[in-house]
Amino acid sequence: MNILIDAAGLNARMASGQRTVVLDVRWKLGDPDGRSRYLEEHIPGAVYVDLPSELADPADPGRGRHPLPSTARFQEAARSWGISDGDTVVAYDDAGSTSAARVWWMLRNAGVRTVHLLDGGLAAWRAARLPVEGGAVEPEAGNVTLTDGGMPVTDADGAAGWAAGGLLLDARAAERYRGDVEPVDPRAGHIPGAVSAPTTGNLDDDGRFLPAEELRKRFAGLGVDGATPTAVYCGSGVTASHEIAALEIAGFAATLFPGSFSEWSNDASRPVATGDRPGE
Repeated sequence: MNILIDAAGLNARMASGQRTVVLDVRWKLGDPDGRSRYLEEHIPGAVYVDLPSELADPADPGRGRHPLPSTARFQEAARSWGISDGDTVVAYDDAGSTSAARVWWMLRNAGVRTVHLLDGGLAAWRAARLPVEGGAVEPEAGNVTLTDGGMPVTDADGAAGWAAGGLLLDARAAERYRGDVEPVDPRAGHIPGAVSAPTTGNLDDDGRFLPAEELRKRFAGLGVDGATPTAVYCGSGVTASHEIAALEIAGFAATLFPGSFSEWSNDASRPVATGDRPGE
């Protein structure tokens, strides 16, 4: 299945009347109010998805800042967005798909087979001179039935030993990996053994994913080879989902540590490494 769809492809689907549910997942760390910008303008028919309240349970030191919700709770949200069994879903944001990838990963994990990211997001839609609208979209409830386990995950214990026999990628900004700064979590640094792989390196200057061959070269340079088990974490499991999408585009499978560094750093028994190198 193609992970990405471009603006022309989405517009053609919508114009042809093919059943397509479009989700607007605008959210950024430190600037969580995407709803107001959604109300100003969005892709016609797009439904707003609130990441903190619909794609996560409340923050929990033992589970991280954005714990995955239960399947039942996520199904309730997905139905409220109008998703029914068999629908094609397209998610977008205004941040290079870094927040939209959260719902992409969750829907894939929940058994939705056809879910895409709008490459380049709202900026690409605008650049194509396609129409936008304002106000809220209130869709008719869908009937989608969700499951769990469609995507591989690991926990803190798994992450602790991952580097011994595999490759653990840290998708956060390099300065957070090094421990130079830590704006939200209780300790600075990274999980020992993890390799720095900032999500921003997956994108071009327009916020589109790099071509598959360039992504393959990037990840190969970080040690990804298709045979070594690869896992990804970030701060709270959001941008790590984006890294997993980029890895899939490049032809590699990867496991998500949902609790990520926000869970890890809240546990005083877990060691934290600093500096440019993976640490021990």
